[in-house]
Amino acid sequence: MTEIDAKIDALVPAWLYLPDIAEMLDIEVTKVRQLVKEGQLLAVRRGENRSLQVPAAFIDGDKIVKGLVGLLTVLRDDRFTDTEILEWLFTADDTLPGTPVQALSENRGTEVKRRAQALAI
Repeated sequence: MTEIDAKIDALVPAWLYLPDIAEMLDIEVTKVRQLVKEGQLLAVRRGENRSLQVPAAFIDGDKIVKGLVGLLTVLRDDRFTDTEILEWLFTADDTLPGTPVQALSENRGTEVKRRAQALAI
């Protein structure tokens, strides 16, 4: 869990508080905290009260976006910080096209994961 700078905050269009995610996923907020602790979700401290928040793009209705958990693992294995992960996921790539997080939500996760694995080389 990281505190983010203005540059990264500006890249992410919308954020969700942990209780909101718990409601969407129909689980207890303690389970959401566990997902963050286990690395299945990425949360950062932001705002005046420095509350934990997760990019809204990581949640698809009542589930975590398909492929996100594995992608976070790949990027962390490549020693990316949470800030670097957010920057990579939310920065537009004309060759993709769009952002990696958009591609994930559009079921193009294989290509996104391939590109993430190539970053380590």
